[in-house]
Amino acid sequence: MKGFFEEFEARMKKQGCSGAAIRAFKHSYDSLLSGQTGFIPEETIQPVTSLPRLEDLPKTAIHGELLSQAVVVKLNGGLGTSMGLEKAKSLLRIKDDLTFLDFIARQILYLRQRYHCPLRFLLMNSFSTSADTKAFLKKYPDLGNPDSLELMQSAVPKVDSASLKPVNWPKNPELEWCPPGHGDLYPSLLGSGWLDRLLGDGVKYMFVSNADNLGASLDLDLLGHFASSGKPFLMEVCERTTSDRKGGHLAARDGRLLLRESAQCPEKDTPAFQDIQRHRFFNTNNLWVRLDRLKELLDQHGGFIPLPIIKNVKTVDPRDKTSPKVFQLETAMGAAIECFNDAGAMVVPRTRFAPVKTSTDLLALRSDAYEVTEDWRLMLAPARHGIPPTIDLDPDHYKLVDQLDAKLAGGVPSLLECQELTVRGPVLFNSREIFKGKVSIINRATQPIPLPPGEYRDVVENLG
Repeated sequence: MKGFFEEFEARMKKQGCSGAAIRAFKHSYDSLLSGQTGFIPEETIQPVTSLPRLEDLPKTAIHGELLSQAVVVKLNGGLGTSMGLEKAKSLLRIKDDLTFLDFIARQILYLRQRYHCPLRFLLMNSFSTSADTKAFLKKYPDLGNPDSLELMQSAVPKVDSASLKPVNWPKNPELEWCPPGHGDLYPSLLGSGWLDRLLGDGVKYMFVSNADNLGASLDLDLLGHFASSGKPFLMEVCERTTSDRKGGHLAARDGRLLLRESAQCPEKDTPAFQDIQRHRFFNTNNLWVRLDRLKELLDQHGGFIPLPIIKNVKTVDPRDKTSPKVFQLETAMGAAIECFNDAGAMVVPRTRFAPVKTSTDLLALRSDAYEVTEDWRLMLAPARHGIPPTIDLDPDHYKLVDQLDAKLAGGVPSLLECQELTVRGPVLFNSREIFKGKVSIINRATQPIPLPPGEYRDVVENLG
């Protein structure tokens, strides 16, 4: 099918997109024109049955020389709009008035000071998060000039689903563009010049993770293992549970590992996709990449990595369902696992996957069920024995962060010994409440009602 790539290319050049970003988009657009759906049918893959585990690795004697060859990259492009946020999600207050970025900055500074080395650090910002993030980082001058810590994510045109041309939306031209997914990491590293600068400074090992995953600090044993393994790419995975049935999973094809996201699963294969006994491992989005091998792969393909497309069908204005339908062409950075020879995966404890996606996650982290470690990680308290509390908050009253904050104005209850907490209706909490075992709090009134201080153990408490 004849396409209209020249129109996309002209628009991207006018926007200032790098040549690497344009080549990566061309690959995705060509994939769309050729009829590729991005689907990975079940019959074309095999389950992954066993993988090495982090707890079985020997302890590594880390020294400053190895850390000086590493760079930590945090993906920081999201706004957290599903939680009612309008600024960078990483500026959300998590615990003790500290934000994601506070914890991330302190983790990096701790490692630099502990091992007396200039561990490098980059934030992959989007145009939506750049200004707020750099302004915030001025409180940590020891990290470096905020401008020198930024890797800017690309933006790509949305594709009109009817014409396959760049969509036009004069009401709000900004809505003609979309982020290309975190697979954009690779062309952004190349197009910005960061890849060549890092390699020129002797940096070989990149650890990348999401900014909202506070469990994903740079693990020294994993760094040592990755450096000695010679592998070009390593993905951290966790074992799937019933709550992970809808998330992407690891599989194998033609002797290589691959990542299959839910959007890449044909509808008929949904039962197999959600079978956690068949497909046992999911991608944490904590990745380790050898930068010299990444450069070789990019050069081999003419300046991009041929990642499979994820075709998302949307409307150009997400708030106007009558606006024209568009394709948003995205890629996943974890999908690069199939592009490297001898890529690997490592099973890590669930503690390395603690993202904050909902206000429920936020309540757990703010409570005493989680503790702050010496190296500024947030970990489950030892008394939890590795099992987080199960929390079910009424979405009508707690979905948005400002709703949760209003209910916790009196402080956060103790969840240290709580197995399950269910809340229905608007309830005002305070720090003098202690929940133990399985607790349900119900307010059938429309007005918020304070919960009296005290201990609540294995009880259903009806208010009002």
